[in-house]
Amino acid sequence: MSKQPKKSPDKIRIGKREFSLPGTKTGRITVGIALIIGGILGFLPILGFWMIPLGLLILSKDLHLVRRFNRRFGVWWTKRKNRKK
Repeated sequence: MSKQPKKSPDKIRIGKREFSLPGTKTGRITVGIALIIGGILGFLPILGFWMIPLGLLILSKDLHLVRRFNRRFGVWWTKRKNRKK
């Protein structure tokens, strides 16, 4: 019997820090949606608008529509940035 290699947990790197994501798809989707909802309430203390992009980044791991949106936004942002030079 061959052993299956251990799958390393999914991680997100923000700057120099690295954060691990929940191991299950349901957990990642729950965390992503919670961050987006918290980001919408960003005008309240403790919560912030920074939570929206982080929630989208986490959701893009499992949802292809969000992944496509993130990719298109990244391409648009790069083109826009290069146009100004």
